[in-house]
Amino acid sequence: MEPFLVNFAADVIRGSSQDRPTDGVLREALKADKVITKGDRRVISRAVFAYYRWKGFLPREAPIEARVEVALEFAEKFSRNQFLFSAEVLAKKAMPKWVAAHVEFRPDWLRAIQREPRLWLRARAGTARRLIKTLIDAKSARIRALPDAVEYFGNKDLYARPEFEAGEFEIQDIASQAVSVMCEPKPGETWWDACAGEGGKTLHLASLMQNQGLIWASDRAPWRLDSLKTRAARAQAFNYRAEVWDGSARLPTKAQFDGVLLDAPCTGLGTWHRNPHARWTCKPGDVAELAAVQSKLLRHAAPTVKPGGKLIYAVCTITRDETKAICDAFEQAHPEFEPLPLPNPFIEIAPPSPRWTLWPKDTGGNAMFVTAWRRKSHDDPAADAEPKAAEPVAPTQDEPPPSPLPDPAP
Repeated sequence: MEPFLVNFAADVIRGSSQDRPTDGVLREALKADKVITKGDRRVISRAVFAYYRWKGFLPREAPIEARVEVALEFAEKFSRNQFLFSAEVLAKKAMPKWVAAHVEFRPDWLRAIQREPRLWLRARAGTARRLIKTLIDAKSARIRALPDAVEYFGNKDLYARPEFEAGEFEIQDIASQAVSVMCEPKPGETWWDACAGEGGKTLHLASLMQNQGLIWASDRAPWRLDSLKTRAARAQAFNYRAEVWDGSARLPTKAQFDGVLLDAPCTGLGTWHRNPHARWTCKPGDVAELAAVQSKLLRHAAPTVKPGGKLIYAVCTITRDETKAICDAFEQAHPEFEPLPLPNPFIEIAPPSPRWTLWPKDTGGNAMFVTAWRRKSHDDPAADAEPKAAEPVAPTQDEPPPSPLPDPAP
């Protein structure tokens, strides 16, 4: 790697912090430099993210420039043979030590977060084959339940493509696409995407509903909903309404819904291959703090589900406190809901289950936890039962009081 590229990558790393995530610093630095080529940009990006994937293996006393080059050597070795690194070694060095108390490590996940991520697109419904021919460097996911999922392995700037401007595809991880499919929304229904972010799942729900019915999309950050507005216009999705919601008991609407999707803010361990910087800025106290937020959001969202309707809870993390413990506490506090088995789009032979962890070895994308409940109909014995007071979700180890988090991105 050329020295000036190493220096560029090192400067990005020096400028990154918890308050200034690496992807944003990198994007700003590349935008400001008018000299480096597209090829150089790819080399720099690869070096920066390799540094954070292999940070725990690097000599701390060495200058950042030297560590960048060592990180690239590790990445090259891993690409040739991922089994050169045992699961035990990866668990100890590829992330902070506190993670072990919150996660049941799987060797396939440990290796997945050390790989460079695959890039997934969601084609406009029914147009995947045409899009693949147009982009050339693309192929179908070949998953029956996800016919619009397309993997892109080229080097073009997809945001500059006329097909993107025409709304012919969205850039969206395949596991995220799977969550919308698992909701199984029907045309004419009313849904609430409660933590919509910039609207990736909102737009997918709209597509699955054939733009019939209504989707309420909410988020705590108005700028994210402004982004949704732009994306929706590009995708020609018009069956939605966007309202700011801060997660409090004061809901954005008094409506009741056929389905509610709560894709909650979380620690994001499931995206650590894509965002390796986050594994070094996430703190032990974040797990308990975010679990409390998730529990509160579920508590406020639950009454908006119609009798017979669905409540889907999804997070891109795998900590016990944010997955199993959240579900157990919710079911104890809400007897008016019952677990709703869902099919796994990636494992057709598996029987439906109300709780799924979508692992990278199956998805080729992020790790996601998805669970579903059905609100019992009025003629069910527990349908009108008063919700019980939820017990707080206890952290799995003694932890210091959580520090304030930045505005979490759903």
